[in-house]
Amino acid sequence: MSKEEKESKKREPNPEAWRYKKIDMHTHILPEHIPDFAKRFGYGDFIQLKYENTCSCNAKMYKGDRFFREVEPNCFKPEPRMEDCDDTGVTVQVLSTVPVMFSYWTRPADGLVVSQELNDHISSICKKYPKRFVGLGTVPMQSPELAVKELERCMTELGMVGIQIGSHINDKALSDPDLFPVFEACERLGAVVFVHPWDMIGSKLMEKYWLPWLVSMPAETSFAICSMIFGGVFERLPKLKVCFAHGGGSFPQTIGRVEHGFRCRPDLCAQDNNVNPRDYLGKFWVDSLVHDGPTLEFMVKLMGHENIVLGSDYPFPLGEIATEITPEQRPGRLVEQTESLTEQQKKDILWYNGLKFLGLKEEDFLPDDDGGARSTKKARTEE
Repeated sequence: MSKEEKESKKREPNPEAWRYKKIDMHTHILPEHIPDFAKRFGYGDFIQLKYENTCSCNAKMYKGDRFFREVEPNCFKPEPRMEDCDDTGVTVQVLSTVPVMFSYWTRPADGLVVSQELNDHISSICKKYPKRFVGLGTVPMQSPELAVKELERCMTELGMVGIQIGSHINDKALSDPDLFPVFEACERLGAVVFVHPWDMIGSKLMEKYWLPWLVSMPAETSFAICSMIFGGVFERLPKLKVCFAHGGGSFPQTIGRVEHGFRCRPDLCAQDNNVNPRDYLGKFWVDSLVHDGPTLEFMVKLMGHENIVLGSDYPFPLGEIATEITPEQRPGRLVEQTESLTEQQKKDILWYNGLKFLGLKEEDFLPDDDGGARSTKKARTEE
């Protein structure tokens, strides 16, 4: 099969994809032209996109002088994303930066500049295509004061609904008191928080077999959840809305161990919060990106389907997206094909839970005439 035939097959719309409306909480985007921050600031291995092959529309990501990965146009242009959404039945994408762009390691003022560039880019896309995209900002968490300042700009000037942050901030866990003002400001402003693993634990030890992505990422997310629970963040800020990527990482599967540790060693675990960790199940959200039906069923039983939202990790291959190796994949397919879920539970996970988490209204997005998602391609053909 030729490359063109494979691409055509991959992009062929699947009628089943249109059965449900979908809001994809977990997608990443980059600016097509990233400023040369290293030149501007005089230091650092910042991410650059280089277009080295005139025969290809792809770009190569470099971290400093080191090749990081190759990305397709759907990673930095909104139009290919909308085509993919039309083909796979995704009504709305929530845009956030690629975590390698967090730049928490920079000088605070420089980190603010990076955040502003990324946020202005995402905001411009959301304002151009307001029925297709919703934006999450990034903020310089290494300086809580500047982070709050940029958060306020995201919410009051850029039209964003919240921020994406890393699973830790340099050498600080999310329980660190220095970070609390950021979470406090999020609750005050009604800004949601999407927590994504980055700078993974033990990466140097696990360079082989892609293990940082397979082992450390789930551990990082569990670390973030436990930090916010044990640190009393959820207890002190009951209205704060937080969603964790990748189904909450390894946390759902290890809640029994976490709870037992809390009960048998309160001197270690209950230093800052004496509430049982299990009591927080259902008080935060996770996305659906777990790649396994029984795991999704377990999560629904453990924390209730109301706190699970669709997340695909688009446009990266470890996400729930079609590739040459996994052409059958599409955002939400796992939820759609999990037979133990009722129709209403599927609709909630794929659409309504996301709207509730983000504080948005259904009528803000594409019209719904027949109970399913409506693509821009369909709309154009009917005009």
